[in-house]
Amino acid sequence: MKKFSLLIIVMILSLILAACGTSNTNAEADGSNGEKKKLKIATEANYAPFVFLDQGKMKGFDVDFMNAVAKEAGYEIELVNVGWDPLFVEVKDKLSDLGICAITINDVREQTYDFSVPYYLSTNEILVPEGSDIKSAADLKDKVVAVLGGTTGQEAVESILGVNHPNIKKFDNNNLAILEMLNGGADAVVADNAVVEEYAKNNADKKLAVIKDDEGFEKEFYGLMFPKGSELKAEFDVAVTKVLENGTYAKIYEEWFGSEPDVATILAQQK
Repeated sequence: MKKFSLLIIVMILSLILAACGTSNTNAEADGSNGEKKKLKIATEANYAPFVFLDQGKMKGFDVDFMNAVAKEAGYEIELVNVGWDPLFVEVKDKLSDLGICAITINDVREQTYDFSVPYYLSTNEILVPEGSDIKSAADLKDKVVAVLGGTTGQEAVESILGVNHPNIKKFDNNNLAILEMLNGGADAVVADNAVVEEYAKNNADKKLAVIKDDEGFEKEFYGLMFPKGSELKAEFDVAVTKVLENGTYAKIYEEWFGSEPDVATILAQQK
């Protein structure tokens, strides 16, 4: 009887230990033990100064900003360079938890994706060779313009030249668009202000000029992009706002752009 009782006790203890082991393993896999999971974030690492590769390492304003926001929200992240067009597929199909890469919030995209509250104020600008007769957006009318396909830069040029106009050359990244202009295949490049300003500053030998036209191009706001219905949006809305309000955003912005951000305008868009 004693031997039988001892055997039963040993079996019961073994089952309890096995159950505990299984429970811990599942908790670590799905985050149910209170620890938040590591997020996969899709991006395009050919979009300086927002995201770019430096000796194989991703750097840029969006990289630092994303790290700050994820830390505020309590997540670890893995940035994955998938390219511009694939970025949207990754997020739509939930292959990535979210996407970041100077992504403008607009009505068309909001039909397919959810966006965080805005975190960056932008506008499109024109990059041209010095001495160009292009002085405004309207001057692009009869010109050949290179753009990154699928961006608001393309949409801005289409609003002037027309949709699918043969004078609009679309490329997979901004560097290729700029190279087309430098090689004489385009008269101008239209892209986000920080992109063209950074390129002109870092390539003074190319003798390029940046044309600003606040009347010709509308203000835009970037957001983190999520799959429709993502539960992460609410958490990251709070985290983005805190990073904007506590001075972290201004510090990151000044490090990359050398000026103070218009935080008040960005925060006003969140209301």
